[in-house]
Amino acid sequence: MNILLVLKIVAVLATAATGVLSFVKPDAVYGFTGLTAQGARGVSEVRAVFGGLFIALGLAPIWLNQYQILGYGYLAIAVTRIISIVIDKSYAQSNFVSLAIEIVFGVVLAV
Repeated sequence: MNILLVLKIVAVLATAATGVLSFVKPDAVYGFTGLTAQGARGVSEVRAVFGGLFIALGLAPIWLNQYQILGYGYLAIAVTRIISIVIDKSYAQSNFVSLAIEIVFGVVLAV
């Protein structure tokens, strides 16, 4: 197993782990997004989108042996985040940490 494959597996498992954490403990999403869930509907949305979708996005590349699409997704999020940082003047440290993770995961998964 080469180092690039190991990094890809780490990236997809981290994506899935984010989903599991969001599903099991939806209040934890605030810590890495700044978003809060309002009422039962909000909690359900966090579990579905940050939970279910991230679990599927993390595990599908392993099942399909196809990592690139998730990499392109992370790179698209990174580009959008850069634009948002500039337009919204959102210079919070957590925004730059997210951006760094998205770029690293995107590049690792896209190659």
